[in-house]
Amino acid sequence: MASLKELSQTAENFTPGHRACSGCGFPILTRLVMRASDDPVVVCSATGCLEVTSTIYPYTSWKTPFIHCAFENAAATLSGVEAAYRSLTRQGRLQRKINFIAFGGDGGTYDIGLQSLSGAMERGHRMLYICYDNGAYANTGIQRSSATPRGAHTTTTPTGKKSTGKIQPRKDLTMLMAAHRIPYTAQAAISHWNDLVSKVRKALSYDGPTFINAMAPCRLSWGIDPEDTVALTRMAVETCFWPLYEVEHGQTKLNYRPKEKKDLVDWLKRQTRFRHLFAPQNAGLLEQLQHETDARWQELLHSASLPSASEPRPVPAPS
Repeated sequence: MASLKELSQTAENFTPGHRACSGCGFPILTRLVMRASDDPVVVCSATGCLEVTSTIYPYTSWKTPFIHCAFENAAATLSGVEAAYRSLTRQGRLQRKINFIAFGGDGGTYDIGLQSLSGAMERGHRMLYICYDNGAYANTGIQRSSATPRGAHTTTTPTGKKSTGKIQPRKDLTMLMAAHRIPYTAQAAISHWNDLVSKVRKALSYDGPTFINAMAPCRLSWGIDPEDTVALTRMAVETCFWPLYEVEHGQTKLNYRPKEKKDLVDWLKRQTRFRHLFAPQNAGLLEQLQHETDARWQELLHSASLPSASEPRPVPAPS
């Protein structure tokens, strides 16, 4: 595990001066990720808030090679760079290790870029893909994505007399990527920096494709104050809405288990995107969201072979 002293002595490859909103989650994530690599890094970023705010010509916040690509093809673009690196290495023209990291928001990862990402993982390129998950297409006006939680208000799932926000549950992208049987998949959060840095370092140690899904709130789409970004991320972990775990060579490991699991309602009521849920007529939806969160948590406990809060099912006797 990294220490704050150790981390403070590493190179600052994502610098201040970007134009992200005050309280935005992805600059916190990006600084930690870039400090975690001991080797040179080549970064590729899909179009989105990260690219728009950090590379406004003629300025840049990056002290590494940085490639901006289209919304849908960050993984494919970096695949080509990694393939060129391997070729140059075989030819003896490059002799040092270089890490390859792609960043994409949940719109460019869960949805538009999923085909590109899946292809890169299946082909086996040595690259780390990091999704900064804020639960919406934040850069283009806060439209819903498949990462948006059920019940959330967005500009394309507005709430009103006949609508309670997004009606579908969010996609479980982390487990979807683990199903590719890549060496390492993990879920992390900016509130737990040590866990995040450790996972990035582990991912970069593999000679193959790896993936990290990291919660990094957009305070505008969530409807929270700038100073509450990290606290609300921590609450997402404590309610088990956003568990911290990793799947390494097919084995699931839970990295954090709350001592006292908090109710999901404590997290929902602090975000304006969910305030309509607290109208009396929506009490049933609140119960449904809590049930879904509890069910997914129990599935994860089962996958990680940890004791469950529910009674174990009896094992039938052999016939």
